[in-house]
Amino acid sequence: MNVSRGRKNFFKGKVTIQMSTMQSNLRETNKTTLAQLRNDGWIPSVVYGYKTESTPISVKERDLIDTLRETGRNGVIKLNVDGKDVNVVLSDYQSDVLKGNITHADFLAINMTEELEVEVVINLVGQSPGEKEGGIVQQPIREVTIRVKPSDIPESIDLDVSELQIGDTLLVSDIRTKAAYEILNDDEDTLVLVSAPRTEAEMEALDETADGDAEPEVIGEDKEAE
Repeated sequence: MNVSRGRKNFFKGKVTIQMSTMQSNLRETNKTTLAQLRNDGWIPSVVYGYKTESTPISVKERDLIDTLRETGRNGVIKLNVDGKDVNVVLSDYQSDVLKGNITHADFLAINMTEELEVEVVINLVGQSPGEKEGGIVQQPIREVTIRVKPSDIPESIDLDVSELQIGDTLLVSDIRTKAAYEILNDDEDTLVLVSAPRTEAEMEALDETADGDAEPEVIGEDKEAE
């Protein structure tokens, strides 16, 4: 059951209002240079987009990490490219799975007066009364896609679940009219729901299903020596 209609305080968007400045260097594109840059703590990158030709650059990994901590994943960055300041957002990045360091970054040059599409994280705030009664709070969608001007990009969207009982849900339609930007997800997409705890009968049925899925032993098949 959707009970959020009529509630006034379950939705809040945190707007990113600060802009960070970051320096970049033009770079060559050969493999030797790329490896050396990474060894020296620089990230091979590219900047492209609004009034900006695709340009290979490099930025200090430490600078990018500090900037993301300050402005958030969707924050606007004033990036100095060959002596010219360009307003950009971090469009994409790759990282080394084993080492954890960033290996490449894409910066999208933007027009501050034009809307762009970004993904914003959904945070759940408070504790649901339904959860206190044994219910399970589920969050099928952890991000929504919005269309918004760069100066109005929210750092996150907070959903207050402190009034949700077992069986209650919050849908995209419940926050669409309360947001100051266009949400591109479908109205029926579920953001959060509080489901009832499984009964003993349901748990037993799950156990029986799991047992039934086990592969039967083939009679006469040779067993490995212990």
